[in-house]
Amino acid sequence: MFYSCATTKSITYFQGQGATDTARYATLATLIPPVSRIQPNDVLAIIVTSLSDESNALFNILNTSSVPLATYGSGTGNQPLGYLVDPAGNVEMPLVGKVKLSGLTLEEAGVFMNEKLSKYLKEPTVNVRHLNHKFTVIGEVTRPGVYNLLDNHRTLPEVIGIAGDLTVFGRRDNVMILRTTADKREIIKVDLTNRQVLDTPYYFIQNNDVVYVESRPGKVTQTDRTIQLLPIFVSITSAVIVIVNILVR
Repeated sequence: MFYSCATTKSITYFQGQGATDTARYATLATLIPPVSRIQPNDVLAIIVTSLSDESNALFNILNTSSVPLATYGSGTGNQPLGYLVDPAGNVEMPLVGKVKLSGLTLEEAGVFMNEKLSKYLKEPTVNVRHLNHKFTVIGEVTRPGVYNLLDNHRTLPEVIGIAGDLTVFGRRDNVMILRTTADKREIIKVDLTNRQVLDTPYYFIQNNDVVYVESRPGKVTQTDRTIQLLPIFVSITSAVIVIVNILVR
């Protein structure tokens, strides 16, 4: 009974100091999300538009062709083929051949490709986007799964919302983020009940982040078969004792 009790304070997000109402507000420091740079094994959508429809189709065929995915968000779907960045950081493009894009931002890659294609196309416009960047949410959330990371501005509250929010059994004070970068792996624990999490560098989600929500002790207690059957055992035992007591008298 004690384990299953959850106070409002334990499930309220981003709590501050003291009471708040419509006459009070808090200002937060401005956070700039980290800029994502193209890395080997990235899959890119390189969308080319020009005055030639035939040339456009030649470059964009990999953006429209797709393969099925076993897991896409919380269900199934298709993944565009895109352009694969090889281990050396190059992308193989029609007409221009291999182009090194590793280390560039998406905007820089678009400008660079525009300059390359200007030799072959009339008034080209190039837009570059990641296709295989993703994040994973597991544990005590409504919809655990793997989701596409569409940009650098995806925040931790948004990720929780995409996964359908934490269940009542999810520990909001001890959410774990597993982050893998080029040279290290990190395990970060954040407290979603504290407003200070909004000022940390882990407010923004990065590619391949895994968000794990731990279960509260009450979840284990309520799902334990022995605990569920205990009232039945107690009732049967009490009934037997009462019957025996009556017969003895």
